[in-house]
Amino acid sequence: MDFTPMVVFGVLLVRIGMLVATAPLLGATWAPVQVKVGLTGILAIVLMPFVALPTLATPAALTMVIAHEAAVGLALSFSVRILVAAAELGGYLVGFQLGFSYAGIIDPQSGVRNNVMAVLYGSLTALVLLGTNLHHQIIRLLAATYVSVPVSATLAVQQSIVDTVIRMLALIFTTGAQLAAPIVLVLLFVELVLGVITRAAPSLNLMVIGAPLRLIVGLAALGIALQVVPGVMTRVSTWGLELGAQLALAFR
Repeated sequence: MDFTPMVVFGVLLVRIGMLVATAPLLGATWAPVQVKVGLTGILAIVLMPFVALPTLATPAALTMVIAHEAAVGLALSFSVRILVAAAELGGYLVGFQLGFSYAGIIDPQSGVRNNVMAVLYGSLTALVLLGTNLHHQIIRLLAATYVSVPVSATLAVQQSIVDTVIRMLALIFTTGAQLAAPIVLVLLFVELVLGVITRAAPSLNLMVIGAPLRLIVGLAALGIALQVVPGVMTRVSTWGLELGAQLALAFR
């Protein structure tokens, strides 16, 4: 009995399963297990005729193939994870400036405690990416990696991975700063105005009027700044996919 199709299907499940289990738009922590298992199985069945396996003469070779596939799938998931992380960073900075740092809730996308603004920005980014069909592009990128990064029994890591990781971190911090900049600048101006008022009228109790003023102005600025989020995330989504593909190519 020829077990080759079963082996190919099992190997395919590793790369695809790692991507579905960790990429926010495809599954991650918020999707039910049945959905993630079903999506992984469907994608594996569709891609199975186009994937060639290396010679698996020993259990050690099979182990190396599994490790290689898991690394590639995890690298692809970072193409989306860095976009959501950038939005959450921007939201965290906004929440810190508005005084919402203590208002923490459990983020359904990451499963960790985060402030409400970070959850808002992360959820809005996920909706924007779904609206722009980024999940379709991720699946196309997954299929393309089986040509550019074929299944291999060797887990070699190229030196370019260091530069790619640095660029990913740079994308997270620059995008997060862009998203938070409008709120931060507006509240900085409010602080300057309050400082001038304090110097002009020292008798005023700014501890009483300062906090509500910051909150009102900050929320008004937030209502305007949220309109910028879809455009920024749509623009940087292409960079995220490119960095994810470059990170996967480091395991070629």
